[in-house]
Amino acid sequence: MSDVAQVQRIDLSSPETSARLRRRHAAERRFRAYGVVAIALSIAFLLILFTTIVSNAYTALVQTHIRLTVDFDAERIDPHGTGDPEVILAGDFGGVVKSALRERFPDVKGRRDRRSLYAIVSPGAAFDLQKLAISNPELVGTSREIWLVASDDVDMLLKGFIPRDVPESDRRINDKQIGWVDALIAEGAVERKFNTRFFTAGDSREPELAGILGAVAGSFFTMAVTLILAFPLGVATAVYMQEFAPKNRWTDLVEVNINNLAAVPSIVFGILGLAVFLNVLHLPRSAPVVGGIVLALMTLPTIIIAGRAALGAVPPSIREAALGIGASRMQATFHHVLPLAMPGILSGTIIGMARALGETAPLLMIGMVAFIVDVPKGPFDPATVLPVQVFLWADSPERAFVERLSAAIVVLLVFLVLMNAAAIYLRKRFERRW
Repeated sequence: MSDVAQVQRIDLSSPETSARLRRRHAAERRFRAYGVVAIALSIAFLLILFTTIVSNAYTALVQTHIRLTVDFDAERIDPHGTGDPEVILAGDFGGVVKSALRERFPDVKGRRDRRSLYAIVSPGAAFDLQKLAISNPELVGTSREIWLVASDDVDMLLKGFIPRDVPESDRRINDKQIGWVDALIAEGAVERKFNTRFFTAGDSREPELAGILGAVAGSFFTMAVTLILAFPLGVATAVYMQEFAPKNRWTDLVEVNINNLAAVPSIVFGILGLAVFLNVLHLPRSAPVVGGIVLALMTLPTIIIAGRAALGAVPPSIREAALGIGASRMQATFHHVLPLAMPGILSGTIIGMARALGETAPLLMIGMVAFIVDVPKGPFDPATVLPVQVFLWADSPERAFVERLSAAIVVLLVFLVLMNAAAIYLRKRFERRW
């Protein structure tokens, strides 16, 4: 008798088989439903996140201004009438702003009430008048109607974030200040204008004066240093490991360590930067050059892995054809293989740079969390970056910083989306399918 297994014919019409098929189809439908629910929940949470951020961010694009008649008193600003910018720079512009407020509200007499009156205008108004007088010396000795930046409390009041119907002790602005603001509104002396300062100024202790230009410049210099260091070194390492390195235990060990470095927490690279670049090499603290070096070390494994994958995706026939017509191994690699792999390498580089742009922990370790007012002019100047700026503003107690940190998050997300879109475009535009 033959030992060949007998294949049983399945009776699809039997009740047992029909029940099994129904269970299988029901399980498949449940699995698809779980997938649809998971995708829907992910999209819903993403929409909630973006809606929350944008709803808090859009109000940062407008800032309340108060119109006052400002007397550019020559005795306070330029007593000798020389028009020298150095003399004007030392002028008492704070006193000019206070005089304008006193003239507008002459009934305010007490010292405490006057301090409350002065508080409805931002401390930065004096600096704005100073810049205006320096650029226009002919204003000295004249009176002009000038729009001055309102304080953050007035701005929050008019944007509805400080309720009027709560007790005076429970809000940052008192009843008298609200009355003065209402009087200014009644005569059309209060307006909300586009907040250009948010994009053109550095950080400030006063929310209404704070901007992201310093953080954007710091991010630019940091990313420039990261790209200059990480890209050529990463590509060179990927080319050597993929095309020239012998296959032995040492190259296997190096490959394993590169893959492991890609999974190391970013704060470890920050500790390395603190220990080596600051404490041993004594590089400048809180400088983009140090941040760029640290982020380059963190980005290198990503570029190497992406580069090796892109080089490995080039068909061997390209190499063989180049070698067959007399090209050397180096010529075949750099003239034929590397150009074809470059789109994938660039995509991996951009993705690694996008990850580095959003990092905060390693930069905190090297001191880029410092309060920096001036906009950096180069990679060796003290600076901060956008993620750290968001971290700093999130720790501030004023409600006005909430809208600014939300706006900074939107700016950061826009940069990240653009970088990822560039990676996708390069891959789709130059990638060849074999």
